[in-house]
Amino acid sequence: MTRLAEWTMLSHGWRRFLLMLVAGAVAALSIPPLFVLPALFVTFPFWVWALDGAERRPGLGRIFGPAFWIGFAFGWGYFTVAFHWLGAAFLLEGGWYLVPMPFAILALAALIALFWGLASALAHLCWSHGVWRIVTLAAFLSAAEYARGTLFSGFPFDLLGYALTATTEMMQSASIVGVYGLTALAALLAMTPALIWPADGRAIAPRLVPFVLAIAVIAAMLGWGHVRLQSTPVTARTDMKVRMVQPVITEHSDWAAANPPDIVSRLIDLSSAKTGPSDPGLADKTQVIWPESVFPFFMSQYPEGLARIARMLPDKTMLLTGAPREPDRDPANPDDTNPGYNSLLAIDTNGEIVASYDKSHLVPFGEYLPFQNFWKLFGIRQFVPGTNGWAPGNGKRLMSPPGMPSFIALICYEAIFSGDLGADPAEAQFLLNISNDEWFDGSIGPAQHAHHALLRAVETGLPLLRVTNSGVTFAADPLGRITASLAPYEPGVLDVVPANKIAETVFDRFGNWPFLIVVLLGIVLAVLTRTRKPRPL
Repeated sequence: MTRLAEWTMLSHGWRRFLLMLVAGAVAALSIPPLFVLPALFVTFPFWVWALDGAERRPGLGRIFGPAFWIGFAFGWGYFTVAFHWLGAAFLLEGGWYLVPMPFAILALAALIALFWGLASALAHLCWSHGVWRIVTLAAFLSAAEYARGTLFSGFPFDLLGYALTATTEMMQSASIVGVYGLTALAALLAMTPALIWPADGRAIAPRLVPFVLAIAVIAAMLGWGHVRLQSTPVTARTDMKVRMVQPVITEHSDWAAANPPDIVSRLIDLSSAKTGPSDPGLADKTQVIWPESVFPFFMSQYPEGLARIARMLPDKTMLLTGAPREPDRDPANPDDTNPGYNSLLAIDTNGEIVASYDKSHLVPFGEYLPFQNFWKLFGIRQFVPGTNGWAPGNGKRLMSPPGMPSFIALICYEAIFSGDLGADPAEAQFLLNISNDEWFDGSIGPAQHAHHALLRAVETGLPLLRVTNSGVTFAADPLGRITASLAPYEPGVLDVVPANKIAETVFDRFGNWPFLIVVLLGIVLAVLTRTRKPRPL
C-alpha cells in the first residue's frame, strides 16, 4: 500500500485524472440503496494522496490547477454513477431522446462535480501534513456538499452522509446532526486510511489509530441507534385511519391520450375496493390519499370528477390528492402566462377543495426549463408533459384541512431537502410525501428517493406517509422504521394508522447550524495549520 500511495502522489496529467475518475465511480457504490460503505474508505485516500503530490501553479492556477482537476475528476466519476438512473426518463420518452441521454448524464455530473473541484482546490491552498490535511479536505468538501444542496435551487441527491444510513440503527444519528452532519462525518472517517500509508518509517500502531477510531465511531452509531430504537416509545394515533392508494397511472406521460372519466373510474374503483371479507372499504377511513400526477389533466376539463369523488367519500372522509391546479386568472391581465401548479388538494365529502398546497421546489428541466427561450431554439422542453412547465408555489407547506391534524406537505423532490421543509415541524403531526417516480421505474431511483424521504422522518421526529404512483409506497414511524408498504409496480391500497410524533429532536431544535459552525471551525483550523511543517503522527 505504501507503494500505491507513493505512485498516486507521483502521478500527473491524464493518468491522475483517470485514476480519480475511477476512484470516484467506485466511491458512488456507497449511495442508497447500494450502501457499500467500504467503497468510501477504499477510494477517498486516493484523493488525499493525489493532493499530497499535486503541483502548485501561480495566478488562477492556484484555483483551477491540478488540485481542482483532482477533485473534479473524483466528483465526475461519483456523480456519473450516482445519477445514472436519471437516464430512465429518456428511455420513457424514447425516440431521439435516447441520443443525448449519455451526454446529458455526463454533463449533469460534470456540472455538479464543479463543487467538488472547487473544494479540492481550496483545500490544497490550506494543505498541511499529517491528520490536519484530512480535516482540511473534509471541511471544504462538506461546505461544497451544503452549497450544491442549497445554491441555484439546490440538488442534494446522494449527499455523502447517506452512506452512513444503511440501517435503521445508523439512521438515528440524523436526529442529532442531520444528513449534512453525517456528510461531514462520512468524509472525515473515509479519509483516515490515508494516514496509514506511506509508512515513512513510522510504527504501525500510531498509523492505525485514526482508522481504528473511525471504526469505533461507526460502532458507536450502531450502538446508540439500537438504544434509541429500544428506549423511545412510539404510539399509534386514535384519530386517523388512512387508505393510501398506489394506482400505477401511466397516462401522465401523454396528456393528449388521457381519458379523464376512465382515470377517475379506476381511482374510485381501486380506492373503494375491499381487501378482504372483514374490510369495510372506505367506511371507517378518515383520509384517502392519491399520489402526485394522478390526474394528467386539469379538473376544469372534467368538472364531473369532483362530483364523482364526493359520491365515493363517506361522511367525514377527506381525499388528499396530487393534481395539477390552474391559477386564478386576473381578468385585468389577460397576458398572464402562469402555466399552473403541481399541487396537493384536500377534497371533502361535498366535492369542494378545502385546502391546497402548490409545489414550490420544482425540478430543473423536469418541471420547469431554466432559460427556456434559449433551450427552445434547440427544440428542448421540460420532461414533464402536458403543460408549459409549472409555476412555483409560495413555499408554505404546512396544511391544516378542516377536521384533520396539520401536516407538512412534500411533493416528490421536496422530500430530499434536509432542514428545508417550508414549515416548523413543531406545528405538524406528520409528514406527507406524494410522488410519481414512474419516470424512473426499473432503476434504483425510486428506492433512492424513498430512502432520502425516510431520513426526513428521523430528522424531525415526525411519522411519514409516502404515497406514490408506482412505488415505493409506505408508512414509517418517527424513528424511520417502515411499518407497512406496498410492492412496487402493482396497483393496490395500504390501510394504515399513523404513529404519533415523538419529542423534538436535536436536529429539529438547531437545524444545520451546528454543522455549519463545525465546518467553519474546520476551515479556520485549515487556514491556521496550512504552514505547519511536516511532522510524524
